[in-house]
Amino acid sequence: MPARKTELAHRALATHGTSLDLRQRRALILCDGQRTAAELTRMLGADTPALLLQLQTLGYLDALDAVASTSAPLPAHEAGTPASTPAATRRRSLSAARIYVQGMLELQRAPAALALRTRLIGSADEAATVTAILDAIAGLPAFTKPGYAARMRERVAEVLPEPHLPALAALVLEGEADAVA
Repeated sequence: MPARKTELAHRALATHGTSLDLRQRRALILCDGQRTAAELTRMLGADTPALLLQLQTLGYLDALDAVASTSAPLPAHEAGTPASTPAATRRRSLSAARIYVQGMLELQRAPAALALRTRLIGSADEAATVTAILDAIAGLPAFTKPGYAARMRERVAEVLPEPHLPALAALVLEGEADAVA
């Protein structure tokens, strides 16, 4: 059975008021009730079964298929140990940033969000993908609450490859210039 978000997970993703880290948020976004644990593992990496079990234990996921429950390489309580530090360097990738932004745009109901997501999905090369990610973050203030785009920019900065960080940092979001002045 595909992994399904609980109401707690929907609230956590909507409010950003929980202690979920970026990897947990990304996994929850992708747990749409259609993707199996095997598909999620292919998308997010080998340590995904342990992450899914951890999210289920915390009450964020309703059901996991057999792959998640039988192939977990690490118990959930060991997910943050120093042995998993190499995973932190793996997470800095354009694909991770792309998946996160696509998922966050999917949560928005504005037509502009759909257009930005479609553009991001259609980006074929690295330059087009980075431009689409930056445009998506810059466009968020037009249809979200204040601060949402800034939080997304911070999360993308955690995974975006370092050569693209200056362009991300240079983004001035609507409302930020007023706050500085």
